[in-house]
Amino acid sequence: MRINNITASLIAVGIIASPLAHATNGMNLEGYGPVASAMGGASMAYDNGTAAVMNNPATLGLMSEGSRADVALGLLAPSITSKFSPMPSADSSATAFYMPAVGYARKSGQMTYGVGVFSQGGMGTEYAADSFLAAGSGEKVRSEVGVGRFIVPLAYQVDDKINVGGSLDFVWAGMDLKMALPATSFFDMVGAFGGTETYGRVSGSMLTALAGSVANGACGGAVTTTCLNWARVDFSNNSAFTGQAKGSGFALKLGGTYKVDSQLTLGAAYHSKTSLGDLESSSASMAMNTNNGAGTPGTTTVNGKVAIHNFQWPQTIAIGAAYQVNDQLLLVADYKNIGWKDVMKDFKLTFTSDGAIVPGAVDMAMFQNWDDQNVFQFGGAYKTTDELTLRAGLNIANNPVPDKYMNPLFPAIAKNHLTLGAGYTISKESSVDLSYVYVPTVSATAGSGTTVDFAGYSLQLMYSYKY
Repeated sequence: MRINNITASLIAVGIIASPLAHATNGMNLEGYGPVASAMGGASMAYDNGTAAVMNNPATLGLMSEGSRADVALGLLAPSITSKFSPMPSADSSATAFYMPAVGYARKSGQMTYGVGVFSQGGMGTEYAADSFLAAGSGEKVRSEVGVGRFIVPLAYQVDDKINVGGSLDFVWAGMDLKMALPATSFFDMVGAFGGTETYGRVSGSMLTALAGSVANGACGGAVTTTCLNWARVDFSNNSAFTGQAKGSGFALKLGGTYKVDSQLTLGAAYHSKTSLGDLESSSASMAMNTNNGAGTPGTTTVNGKVAIHNFQWPQTIAIGAAYQVNDQLLLVADYKNIGWKDVMKDFKLTFTSDGAIVPGAVDMAMFQNWDDQNVFQFGGAYKTTDELTLRAGLNIANNPVPDKYMNPLFPAIAKNHLTLGAGYTISKESSVDLSYVYVPTVSATAGSGTTVDFAGYSLQLMYSYKY
């Protein structure tokens, strides 16, 4: 099971260049690899290249004898607008996320093995410093969450009908967050200050130390007392490739395919929940802007470290079928259940002061209460000539994010997708594949009254070399 130097180089490129992304089945991509992506994301029961390591590793057993290397680049282009009347609307400037992926697989006899580096997905937004989301702080607000995988798969062809496969995945995650809270929202999260804790909870010894500075709650009208204008939490390195807070861990996948007859193949896969450690950064800050009782505002900024607790990627269970109608036409369909409910209950963060200005720590939990997501994927491929294959599909899903807890920094609310694509065989060894996915506009209004409009598109381009 030797990996040659070319493949090792591809792996190195993938590790260096796996960026953060904005995805569209919750935080997942709607499809991995342009072949599957062009057919609604369906991928359980046919050969879709080395993207199998992200889909169903057993389909690696369906490839032809020999080796193949795939190099892909994806573009996700979300269009996100947040509105809160009577304030001017705010457009997210995070409109382009680039996602490289590389994979290698070799089939020798009944065994197929390989390696891959893929971006799993994520989400991200960025709003201007003068938008209502900045809460008067005069600094931009942004979020970026990304997850990548280094994957080692193995597939075994049991007989002419059955393939089984699995993979061990090293998973890494990164996060940036520059978030501002208006005083009213902040105090509603602090039960010790009389908050209702409707959308989240804030507590900790650092709040006790700062209590005197905000003794009279949120500022409003003529300011003649000590009160709070806004609060912020910041940790961000502004890198396109990794977040400021980082963590890593492992996961696994298992899958199988069964060839019912010469035309129909069934497939299924199980993706485990990840086991990631806390996402941590030693370069974080929290800030509070207060009035001193004479109407003079001032900002207290505390430096320290941050830890995001129990951030995990969910379990996924998928089944599917591929039907080869004739030499020209292939029809595919999958169903996925993505277990967001188990992993997206709360966003939990602990900030620990370095003690230079204000000692102590702050514990923050923002309620999310996502639902599980049901995804239906349908597609087809039509071979017009020996060289050209055209593809199309639909990806239909429920929005897993409850309106009440939808946060404009994390608006993973997309539902349906229209997909198109094509593949072109350049030679016996080389081919290219392209997919385009359109996301129609979907809107959601949070319990806070903020409305988010989400739309966009994505592209994936892959070059494959077989030898």
